[in-house]
Amino acid sequence: MLKMPNLEVHQPDAVKHDTKVSAQDVNVYYGEKHALQNVSVNIPDRSVMAFIGPSGCGKSTFLRCINRMNDTIPIAKVTGKIIIDNQDIYDPSLDVVQLRARVGMVFQKPNPFPKSIYENVAYGPRIHGLSHSKADLDEIVGASLEKAGLWKEVKDRLNDPGTGLSGGQQQRLCIARAIAVNPEVILMDEPCSALDPIATAKIEELIDELRQNYCIIIVTHSMQQAARVSQRTAFFHLGTLVEEGDTTDIFTNPKDQRTQDYITGRFG
Repeated sequence: MLKMPNLEVHQPDAVKHDTKVSAQDVNVYYGEKHALQNVSVNIPDRSVMAFIGPSGCGKSTFLRCINRMNDTIPIAKVTGKIIIDNQDIYDPSLDVVQLRARVGMVFQKPNPFPKSIYENVAYGPRIHGLSHSKADLDEIVGASLEKAGLWKEVKDRLNDPGTGLSGGQQQRLCIARAIAVNPEVILMDEPCSALDPIATAKIEELIDELRQNYCIIIVTHSMQQAARVSQRTAFFHLGTLVEEGDTTDIFTNPKDQRTQDYITGRFG
């Protein structure tokens, strides 16, 4: 059994949730480079799965497969299947715009639109036709900001620019923007790496609340963060998924020597 210093592991829920996202033999090529090799994994609903591993190991590449962000890279080619609720998201008949409404994304650096706080959140519901009146839109914006833990801080300045908020507030605004279109899955690519410890703690608390209603997948360079926020963890190395399982097991009793070497700091 490994002894991990100062690593509090979030105990997995007793309730086992149904699979939300299922990847089967996913490969990604950037031109000649085989960036991701034969990744197969099931990701449960209403829980947090963390992807960990050294830089360049394929975790963000795989994350971007789940909402087809790799489609925007001309030299990228993806093979295999990714299924969300029994639907293959790489089916040619699938509407990618609708997919990206179902699968929200929060990036490493907060990226609010150069619009007001209100318009940042209202943008998605408006273009996807989710509101039929100003009252509907007001309700969606208010509820999304509330869920993102930001309403009390911004309710009196909704017309101020989103870019005027602090870094941590901007990231919560981006989370509010993602959940405003009622997604089922939220992808987070190192969402706290540009934030200070206090803002990071708020985002982690928010992730723990949001998982009651969403499937959340987070890429993080911080093993401590993975241990705090996730119920399941997947370890990537050199473009392969080495192992995945309950977070407690991955951090205290990994099956693969490479996982053990990584979490004990022997490489990474």
